[in-house]
Amino acid sequence: MADIAVLTALIEPEAETLGLRLVRVQMNGGKSDPTLQIMAERPETRQLTLEDCAELSRRISDLFDEVDPIVEAYRLEVSSPGIDRPLTRLADYDDWNGHEARIRLTAPIEGRKMFDARLDGAADNTVLVTAKHGAMTIPFDAIVSAKLVLTDKLIKATAPLIADGADKIIHEG
Repeated sequence: MADIAVLTALIEPEAETLGLRLVRVQMNGGKSDPTLQIMAERPETRQLTLEDCAELSRRISDLFDEVDPIVEAYRLEVSSPGIDRPLTRLADYDDWNGHEARIRLTAPIEGRKMFDARLDGAADNTVLVTAKHGAMTIPFDAIVSAKLVLTDKLIKATAPLIADGADKIIHEG
């Protein structure tokens, strides 16, 4: 299987050249259907246009044709992180402060490995949250995965930049 750190080191400069920030680089699907999933965003909007996806995909394809960092056949998937985006960087917990997240840990804290909590930011390589039972401090390294939970507040915070044609899609149904 491909080394994600090596792939990220190759992909990140390509994304940055386009003014994008990587959110996640991940291999999915196992041996039967390997897919290299790349999520990126424009830092100023936290969104990605279809044109951004296409351009980043072309750049990565051209680069990988040249350096061939993945031995086996695979699919390349470039996308926006979406509304219920993964939280992959410590800074994400500050960026999405006040929003709800589902967090999964490497080992239980207070008897639980998974819980929903309000994000209260980050400090000193820890994540601050408020769960049902109160405020918690979680070492960032103890988080296996985390993603935002779809709420009305999140929907308002992530309204699309361009909604042209949205009314036509709704009315055509």
